Amino acid sequence: MSPLTPYRRLFALPGTRAFTLGNLVARLPMGMFSVSAVIMIASSRGSYALAGAVTATGLAATAVVAPWTARLVDRHGQARVAVPATAFALLGGIGLVVCVRLGAPDWTLFAAYAATATTPNTGGMSRARWAHLLKGDAAALHTANSFEQAADELCFMLGPVLAALLCGTLSPEAGMLVGSALLMTGVLLFTAQRSTEPPPQPRTTSASPVLAPGMPPLLLSFLATGAVFGAMEVATIAFADERGHRAAAGAVLALQAAGSCAAGLLYGALAGSGSSSGSSHPVRRYVFCVGVMAVLLTLPLLAVRLTGSLVVLAGALLVAGMATAPTMVTGMTLVQRRTPEGRLNEGMTLAVTGLLGGIAGGSAAGGWMVEHVSPAAGYTVPVTAAAVAFVIAALGARTGGRARAGARTGTRVVRAERRRAPALPDMSAERAGEAAVPTPAAQGTRSGT
Repeated sequence: MSPLTPYRRLFALPGTRAFTLGNLVARLPMGMFSVSAVIMIASSRGSYALAGAVTATGLAATAVVAPWTARLVDRHGQARVAVPATAFALLGGIGLVVCVRLGAPDWTLFAAYAATATTPNTGGMSRARWAHLLKGDAAALHTANSFEQAADELCFMLGPVLAALLCGTLSPEAGMLVGSALLMTGVLLFTAQRSTEPPPQPRTTSASPVLAPGMPPLLLSFLATGAVFGAMEVATIAFADERGHRAAAGAVLALQAAGSCAAGLLYGALAGSGSSSGSSHPVRRYVFCVGVMAVLLTLPLLAVRLTGSLVVLAGALLVAGMATAPTMVTGMTLVQRRTPEGRLNEGMTLAVTGLLGGIAGGSAAGGWMVEHVSPAAGYTVPVTAAAVAFVIAALGARTGGRARAGARTGTRVVRAERRRAPALPDMSAERAGEAAVPTPAAQGTRSGT
């Protein structure tokens, strides 16, 4: 079977190509805004530390607000909530451009960028549509989720490429303005596809996904993984700027995007053909993928330390990026399995907000390292963050394994006790009879029991 066969089956469904195209247009700016803000603020104020702190504030605000936006989407529908939420977020982005352009005080930059927190989770809404359309087809849904994760990786990696190109060739504000226009256009195109939109869900009585078994360590590992992305972007922009080739940062990050996207699509094709989706150890796969990512992320650090060459760095990022998408695909699969029934969009959004929170922290830490040490030292931050993610994932797997072992042991004990216990007569029929007619026979049975 061709590796593309699972994807052809997905997009043969009516309406899937239209909503996917609109969603990709809306999702691309997600990777543009932070890099655009960093370049714009650093060019105007001359401080990568300030730029990193502003983007960290906006991403942290999104991490807080996004789950509430997701709940509103679940309850009232995608089109009804996503369009006004996006429009409000764009006011914050445009406000940031105005504040930078007019030389407003630093605190206004933080306030303006924090207002972008209402941006809806477009990737989560797309996954919700696939879940609605493919209900009952686990293999197809797995392939769809793999495609969505590959699209996430592509947009989060290609977004900085486009942002750096626009800011470097047109003006420092161009990345933010173009990204805002793409976001609004994409959301309008996506929400216009009403035939594939899942119906609004009533209030659910399920517990919050963050309290589900196994979710806390998984979300913490997503937080650490997000720090990898945030620090890598800032360090790469600063390193290219130091070499006098700021616009080349886009091409360097493009190679990382290419490696990540190719690996994600291949992983999705294998999952759709049954090569990986049927594996019985997704937790072990996740720990393994995070470990590989941590090892490969040492390559960019070695490249800048030993060679100082932007070309060698690009090759190192290409190889390192190949570990990103499989890690996120496996992690998102675990999120879906562990999220309570009826709260999938919220669970997926919590994972994304974990990433955003990590990106915020990674941007701030990377900006500080670049500002106070050197651009090359900025690459120590993603290596450290990946190592932390691996430790969290490994400890979470051990804890989950002990819990599952305890549950299996308890089940075996209960079953053994049932086998040893004497068989008792089925009293349901007699109780029904005694409730209807309290005969002497029934009274004798109650006495004997």
